[in-house]
Amino acid sequence: MSKKKLNELERLKQENAKLRRQNLKLTVENAYIKNWMPWFKKKEPTKTEIAKAITELRHELGLAVKKIIEIINTNEDLPHISRSNYYDAYTRDDKDQVNHGDVIARIQEIYDEIKNRYVAPGYRRITHILHREGYQINRKTVNRLMRKMDLYGYVMKRRHPYSSYQGDIKGRIKPDLIKRKFFALRPNMKWYTDITEFNLKGKKLYLSPIIDGCGRDTVAYNISRHPNLKQVMSMLNDAFKTNQALNGLIFHTDRGWQYQHKAYQHELAIRGIEQSMSRKGCSPDDGLMEGFFGILKREMFYGQENKYDSLDELEQAIRKYINDYNTERTKDKLKELTPIEYRNKSLTA
Repeated sequence: MSKKKLNELERLKQENAKLRRQNLKLTVENAYIKNWMPWFKKKEPTKTEIAKAITELRHELGLAVKKIIEIINTNEDLPHISRSNYYDAYTRDDKDQVNHGDVIARIQEIYDEIKNRYVAPGYRRITHILHREGYQINRKTVNRLMRKMDLYGYVMKRRHPYSSYQGDIKGRIKPDLIKRKFFALRPNMKWYTDITEFNLKGKKLYLSPIIDGCGRDTVAYNISRHPNLKQVMSMLNDAFKTNQALNGLIFHTDRGWQYQHKAYQHELAIRGIEQSMSRKGCSPDDGLMEGFFGILKREMFYGQENKYDSLDELEQAIRKYINDYNTERTKDKLKELTPIEYRNKSLTA
């Protein structure tokens, strides 16, 4: 064979090898993106999630880990990982199963139980429940385990809240005595109320609750088809039946027309209750109530409207949720106690 033909054969071999390398690179990158994409849709993947995707690639393509990592680390658009970090994360899977096997199983049970009742819970809520059951584990570990298990809490889209504001009535507007300091040291020092709307297939339901600033428990509430004065006054009557010594209580609202009404203000005045109002158009001044409504709707209404065939069913679900919220739902701000537990503890302190 002539020297010219030998050179041509060598060139073709080199070109063929180059094409095989390029093809392998594209195969690895495409498979990596496919395995990694479920995490990318949620947030930036962790080292454990990247390691899991690489491990799946190793079994799928039959390539060495070193080769896979070399290929993906040359692509700036893909999440990178070093070999040492890969093996650390890979062996951590085995350690997690040994050290947290029972917790992992319980996390899945809690997640499924709450998701079936309301919506998917986040790692903080699951951590609270684990602590109450006696597990010694911090929230960062729970968060890491949940991410590895592909368990994520529901994230609510921003909605436009209902407003009962219809303008200011001269002489009926009260100053803001709260100034966003919502917490109260003891029960019946600060109360908050507002009205929120539930729109179910064109039919509407309105919830008007009173929340205590100490334990964030629901003192009283009323559910009505119409956001009228009768609803608010009925709520007040229920609250006053179980809470008599209210002199000096600060009762905070927005500037809704019901709270500017003479009858409402009279009921507060004769009991020595100081009325407080948020500034006009300043929703953060009413942040405690908006936060409560946001949690409630996120966990039992938004995205679940098809569960309810009628307003009566929805009303029953709201009543059950409020009871569960008071007696079961723990909070960081309440030292992982439920609202009722924190209220009772504050009363005896």
